Amino acid sequence: MNRWILGSAVLGGLLPLAAQAADLTSSMKKGDVALTSAGQIAFAPDGILLAADPKSATIVAIATGDVSPSAGDVSYQIDKLDEKIAAALGTAAKDIQIVDMATNPLSRQVYVSIARGRGPDATPAILRIKADGTIQDVAMKNVAHSIAKIPNPADDVEGRRGNPRGESITDIAYINGKVFVAGLSNEEFASNLRTIDFPFSEIDSGTSVEIYHGAHGAVETRSPVRTFAAYSIDGQEHLLAAYTCTPLVKIPVNALEAGKKVRGVTVAELGNRNRPLDMVVYKKDGKNYVLMANSARGVMKISTDNIKDMASIESKVADKAGLQYETIESLKGVEQLDRLSETQAVVLSRSAPEGPAMLSSIALP
Repeated sequence: MNRWILGSAVLGGLLPLAAQAADLTSSMKKGDVALTSAGQIAFAPDGILLAADPKSATIVAIATGDVSPSAGDVSYQIDKLDEKIAAALGTAAKDIQIVDMATNPLSRQVYVSIARGRGPDATPAILRIKADGTIQDVAMKNVAHSIAKIPNPADDVEGRRGNPRGESITDIAYINGKVFVAGLSNEEFASNLRTIDFPFSEIDSGTSVEIYHGAHGAVETRSPVRTFAAYSIDGQEHLLAAYTCTPLVKIPVNALEAGKKVRGVTVAELGNRNRPLDMVVYKKDGKNYVLMANSARGVMKISTDNIKDMASIESKVADKAGLQYETIESLKGVEQLDRLSETQAVVLSRSAPEGPAMLSSIALP
């Protein structure tokens, strides 16, 4: 996902990632990229695509060459996207899964991570989608790239349904010169957040993360972060992290130290029997919000008023507590969500669970 940093007090303009760093491709080596599985994707500056490969527990940084700024506003309205992707890959729509989506903040072109086929033998692919509906392969042959190998990933248990290795990387983001990686390790306190300097350098074992889950009435150490976004509170960088069933937690970035354990502050319980899918942060009419797509509870517009001083939820709740939100009734069946500009988002949605996928741009609510 494309990450934008917001502050809860004084906010400057939202800057595209390309404004945050000089050329980062100079240290990359040319060669072929061979992904073994389709995972989460995100953008770093200079048109660099970060692609997670959970099966091999690696993250690959790929210089896409997609570095020309978009000219004016960009909008999307592409019907039956999965059918168009399947046709481009020479297969049927029922045999592909759109695993993740990210927008290049320079060109505002949309990239998708695709699994072709089902199960552990699914073939990964990454495609670029233009606003006019053109679909292109992202080059993987003789391309400038670099690779980060994740230490101590969740164990790979072949043939097991729900193989833990698939959750060794559950979300990634580039934030101010570092790549943040959420997922499961093979340690006792399995929920893990790793911080990697970029360009890639040595990777440590990461920080174990525990939270109090109000819906379960218990402290949890093995539930992975499903999706997260960067958020600045009084000038201090935090991650806002969402978990299944659905606690929202703030974690100060400066607490993420290798080999340490950190306790997140649960600022909201957003409803049980639900899985968060994607989230973005934005500012509108002088206020800050989180927009979160969910598997069972629609798209939530969450107000971050009082997030600075909010104490952690530390007792069992029946369903909801903490930060307030409204459900955006006009957004139905959203499976993927990302920022397109300061005022727009792009969403991948379906009108029915087995219906065709639509890619469209929307005004941030």
